[in-house]
Amino acid sequence: MNLSLGVKVLIVVICALFSVIVGGLAALLNHDPGTPKRKSVIFGGGVFGGSLTLAVVVLSALGVL
Repeated sequence: MNLSLGVKVLIVVICALFSVIVGGLAALLNHDPGTPKRKSVIFGGGVFGGSLTLAVVVLSALGVL
């Protein structure tokens, strides 16, 4: 695919927003009542990084980016 730079940037932004949602849901599912929220936030951040990396790698392998 021969996409312009602006379209590629928008695709990466969409991937980042999707990863924020996935990371937030993972943090909510990881939180136990009565425990500090810090561990859940760190876990959600790790899931965010992993899902963003996975999305960018898959799109690069498909030739979109």
